Amino acid sequence: MEIIKGKSAFAAIAVGKIAVYKKEDQPIKKRRTEDPEGEIARFRKAKEEAADQLQKLYEKALREVGEAGAMIFKAHQMMLDDGEYQDCVQHMIQTRKVNAEYAVGTAGEHFANIFAAMDDAYMKERAADIKDISERVIRNLIGKGRQDRDFTGPVIVVADDLAPSETVQLDKDKVLAFVTSRGSVYSHTAILARTMNIPAIVNTGIDLEQDLDGKEAAVDGVRGILYLDPTLEVLEEMKKRREEEQQKKELLLELRGKETVTLDGKRIKLYANIGSVSDIAGVLKNDASGIGLFRSEFLYLEKKDYPTEDEQLAAYKTVLENMGGKKVIIRTLDIGADKQIDYFHMEKEENPAMGCRAIRICLERKDIFKTQLRALYRASAFGNLSIMFPMIISVKEVDEILEIVEEVKNELREEGIAMGEAELGIMIETPAAVMVSDELAKKVDFFSIGTNDLTQYTLAIDRGNAKLDRYYDAHHPAVLRMIQMTVENAHKHGIRAGICGELASDMELTETFLAMGVDELSVAPSYILGLRKKIREIKIKA
Repeated sequence: MEIIKGKSAFAAIAVGKIAVYKKEDQPIKKRRTEDPEGEIARFRKAKEEAADQLQKLYEKALREVGEAGAMIFKAHQMMLDDGEYQDCVQHMIQTRKVNAEYAVGTAGEHFANIFAAMDDAYMKERAADIKDISERVIRNLIGKGRQDRDFTGPVIVVADDLAPSETVQLDKDKVLAFVTSRGSVYSHTAILARTMNIPAIVNTGIDLEQDLDGKEAAVDGVRGILYLDPTLEVLEEMKKRREEEQQKKELLLELRGKETVTLDGKRIKLYANIGSVSDIAGVLKNDASGIGLFRSEFLYLEKKDYPTEDEQLAAYKTVLENMGGKKVIIRTLDIGADKQIDYFHMEKEENPAMGCRAIRICLERKDIFKTQLRALYRASAFGNLSIMFPMIISVKEVDEILEIVEEVKNELREEGIAMGEAELGIMIETPAAVMVSDELAKKVDFFSIGTNDLTQYTLAIDRGNAKLDRYYDAHHPAVLRMIQMTVENAHKHGIRAGICGELASDMELTETFLAMGVDELSVAPSYILGLRKKIREIKIKA
């Protein structure tokens, strides 16, 4: 028996034979063209074919995995139709006189590299989506638009990596589990595996050149382990645990529509964190009370130039309308540090995590900030919107923000543009904000604690530095005291305090947070029901 370890993408068990899925190599040759307009026409035709294919994939996914999984392909259609992406391809063909295949491949690499360079795991995985779209267009250009693979019976699919389109095109009745050599738990393929309730392990490093086809295997998606040629003892254990996991899932589904309330009556708002419009279906499917963190920077990261007010309005309006009156908290632009955007032309900094980022950029470049605020306030007419501002360190910053907000609201009133009411909050993610939270609470309607940055700034440890993992302790008493102080000062002034960082889904701390008086927890959509179960089993008062 051989044991191979990876990362769990969907915690479930599967036993069966392996089928290796290998992609067909698609080499791109650079050719000079004397007919750039002809190449542009070829690109446009291939893009239209790709749009039709994505629509069919959306319809197939809608039937087989529901709205949550299908929305991935709506997001791909939006990326494909993005003006910056199309302009980049066409500009390259015209100015460099190259063939369409090369231009599409180069443009795809350019946009994918922007996402891949980010520290944020969710945003990093959007690079795979960009590559998937570009590869689809290239296949159409070279006349290989479909890449189907059929299996004779239920198998454990082992691959280097899988694109969302490849995942959906597989017959899910014949897929027992997914195992990939590369990939991330934040990839859309991993999201699809969770939606399809298919066990999945990623980043195993498995060698696909060895003889794997037809080999017996067991997938432990809970522990992230693949067993090749498992023993009878392992097979018996897998079977028993699979039955237990199935019982737990059935119980969790019964919690949809139930209140998130402790045994002694404390009610908690359970919100979801999202990174794009396509994530809304997962929020609704998992019965979140609303959206506690909408990362608006994705609108900027996907572009080659600043998104317009109308482009932003369209995205915010879509989210608000789809949430049907539930709370939607949108965080204003949070770039800098690991999230760099070329067209912002930011100066290189020795220590970007401590540099010009998030609200500092907005206050330095008020035209960008006001454009976003105008879009947000226009969108507030279509739902229950709250706005929060990241990386706050002082009361002075909040006062300046509030002045700009009033300027924007007055401009919109003078123009006769409809607005709703929007609560204003700040993220508490610096020790400075914690220490002056007593004063900050007088200025805003709510606090949202970003534990990722708060932890790294409190411990003086770069959370992206693997060499410091032994020192990084998200449960450090100093971090917990920071959270406690923030909650106490919020309640002292009659405002609510929530947590939207990674610690919000850490069930080892759930009871601690509730005892502190935390009002809201905002987590990835897939954690909602499990966290609801945990909260309903807790009794806070002795």
